[in-house]
Parts: sequence; structure tokens; C-alpha cells
Amino acid sequence: MIKYLGSKRLLIPRLLKKIDEIGGLTTAADLFSGTSRVGHALKNHGIRCVANDHNVYAHTLARCYVEADADRVRGEATKLLSELMLAPEVDGWFTENYCRQSRFFKPENGRKIEGIRTKIQALELDPALEAISLVSLMEAADRVDSTTGVQMAYLKSWAPRAHNPLELRLPSILPGPGRAMNLDVLDAAREIEADLVYLDPPYNQHSYLGNYHVWETLVRWDAPEIYGVACKRVDCRDPARKSAFNSKRKIEATMRELVATVRARHLIVSFNNEGFLGRELLESMLGARGTVSCDVVDYKRYVGAKIGVYNPSGEKVGVPTHFRNREFLFHVAVDR
Repeated sequence: MIKYLGSKRLLIPRLLKKIDEIGGLTTAADLFSGTSRVGHALKNHGIRCVANDHNVYAHTLARCYVEADADRVRGEATKLLSELMLAPEVDGWFTENYCRQSRFFKPENGRKIEGIRTKIQALELDPALEAISLVSLMEAADRVDSTTGVQMAYLKSWAPRAHNPLELRLPSILPGPGRAMNLDVLDAAREIEADLVYLDPPYNQHSYLGNYHVWETLVRWDAPEIYGVACKRVDCRDPARKSAFNSKRKIEATMRELVATVRARHLIVSFNNEGFLGRELLESMLGARGTVSCDVVDYKRYVGAKIGVYNPSGEKVGVPTHFRNREFLFHVAVDR
């Protein structure tokens, strides 16, 4: 899966252990699905999952890792990826902006990415095959990018992996049913009912759209108006696309509304100690729905933190104050 800020790779064993301790869970919903790492793990654990995210690239990841049924599409998908590797290169908008105006990929890989994406667009694929091919391309591009793992900026010198040739691989799709949704989180909470709802909201000012704007453009394929040295999509500035969870002023009221709205027997919430909401406030908020317990997980901060603090112009303006974080994993046995 792609490199991702806030990835729950290290938290998944604890999450699955908690689910086993609860027992009797057959359905779950992840309302901030991101890379769908959690939804994929839940599906692999035998739980029927719904994955929701408002960003289109994340919805595509959910269509691949949660909704697609490997028993139905694996053979076709394998053949399709082999054919896509033969797509002619294209040197157009994507290569110009993400390989020359900015330096996320070397031009030889940019041309390959652009050629494959152009071919996907032309094929008008079945939705599952389209999602698998787009995720395969996203992950192939991620393996040859030249960033610290976020797309706020790119490295001044090419990362060693950027010199590798682009290669499509079949994503780790799973057999069985699932569902992917592309809704605002409050709308999803009103629509979905499950044994378990998992919430992993943004917790501070850092926007996932801003951090992964290249993936949004790669999936939308809309050649948007861009700005800045990182060639960000102009809709990163659009208030309509900004999450209330990225606002210190709005997050508490929105989180309260979300917690009150979810329909489940159990609620698990992941939150970071660097977030706008503190542990005691979250415990009080969650306690309005039932009995709350909390596990605390200590882990290294994201690799980008080691590099320094930069302003929007890419100038270093400070150094990190710490290199470890704590993740709070709350469980609510819902009784009201």
C-alpha cells in the first residue's frame, strides 16, 4: 500500500485483538478509510466491511481493497495489468507538472505513468477492474517517487528509488463482499449501521488532500488548475473541500455530532496526542454513548518529522521538538 501519514499498520494487530476480545462482530464500518489498510485487515479477518472516505483517491483504494471480490476479478486483473505495462508513453500535462515543474517523479517514469493512465481512461473498464488498475498504478508511482511520503514538497535530490523503472503489480485483493462509499463522514454515519464503527479522523491542521494531491489528480485525471512549487490542485484551497477535523475551531463540535450519530453496538476511535482534542475531552465525549476504555500506543513519529519544519515556500524554519507520539485507541461499548 502507499506510504501514508497516519497509517495504522502498526495499530492493526491491537485493533484485531480488541475485536476478538469483544467477540460476535460480523459487520464493521471504517468512516475515514484513507488507504483502506484497516478495512482490508477487517475483511481478511472475516468481517464484512464498509469503507468510506470523501477523497476520491481514498474511495478508489476502498473499491480495490474492500469492495472488489478477488474470486471474481483476479484473473482479468492480472491480464489487464500485463497489457497496461505495454501502453505507449505519453509526455503531457502530468509529466510536465509533476516531473519538470515539480520533481515528484523522474520524467521517464512520469511518461510511463501518464501513458498507463491514459490507456485506463480509454478502456472504460468494469468498476472493480478500474479501481484495481488505478490502485496498481498509484502504488507503482509511490514506489518510484521522490518525497518523504507526503506531497507537500519533493526532495531536492532524487531519492534512490526514483531511478527504478515503474512496475505494475497486482494489489493484495481479497475474496468476498465489501462496500466502498464516497460520502461526507456525517452522511456516511447516518446511512451505515454495523456491529462496529471505526473512526480515525484527521486530528490537526494537516489536510490529507493537500498531502496526497498527486494521487487525487491521478485518479480524477482532470488536469486541474495548480499552484505553488508542489503544483497542488487549486481545490486544496477550496473551503468546500476542507474538513472540519482540520480546524481547531470546528473539530470539537463536529466530533461530538459524529459520535452522537454513529449507529453501532461498538465504537473504536483512534486519535493522536498531537491532535486538537485531548484524551480527557475525548473520553468525556465518548462516554456519552457508553462505557469507555483506552489503550495507549507509543510509536515513532512519521519519518518527515526528522527532516525539519518548513514554511509553504520550502524554507526550513525550525526543528522538530520530539520524535515519538502516543496513539489513543478508545473502545466504547455503546448503550445509548
